[in-house]
Amino acid sequence: FESQCALCHGQNGGGGRGPSLNRPKLIRAPDDEALRGVISSGIPPEMPGAWQLNDHEVASVAAYVRSLGAVPPEHLPGDAARGAKIYAARSCASCHMIDGAGEGIGPELSAVGARQSGAYLRQALLHPAQAPPEGFEYVAAVTAEGATVRGIAVNEDSFTIQVKDLQGKFHSFRKSRLKEFRRLKEESPIPSYERLLEPAELDDLVAYLASLRGKS
Repeated sequence: FESQCALCHGQNGGGGRGPSLNRPKLIRAPDDEALRGVISSGIPPEMPGAWQLNDHEVASVAAYVRSLGAVPPEHLPGDAARGAKIYAARSCASCHMIDGAGEGIGPELSAVGARQSGAYLRQALLHPAQAPPEGFEYVAAVTAEGATVRGIAVNEDSFTIQVKDLQGKFHSFRKSRLKEFRRLKEESPIPSYERLLEPAELDDLVAYLASLRGKS
């Protein structure tokens, strides 16, 4: 990284001629495969591809870049093992996935502890509408026939929008044919756990989520 990337992105990934890389989520590289592709192929015309690096070197640079945006481990109250049991008992896997297990419209959580602080995780559990995940926009589309579809906007352009509803089904709409379209910024499909969990249980669940840092 220092010899090939730091000239544009800074010695510690803080940015320069190129964008900052010390962030939990990179817009052009939302996952590891995409990040390796960006490093190998570049982003014409701004960023040249690293044709001189072999596959192992590309993977190593990608792993280093990911580490720049990782939240350092925190010492949090609560017990992660108990939190895992609460996660299972509350059927969180009906909305979220961890290491391929689970389903639903909620964000994937396999490495959420490396991306988000304990304070953010607590806020997301207590007041989910005030702490929406990046790129997670809750919307409501009302068809010309009066049917309402609520869900997450997954693709949108000036003329169309695709919505993934709370059962995981995709709906495509032409905006001009909708009776109404609303962005539900004050609402969330995720329930608040403020009254559903005791304080100690909340500590345990936060500790469990914070422990999820992806596969090493």
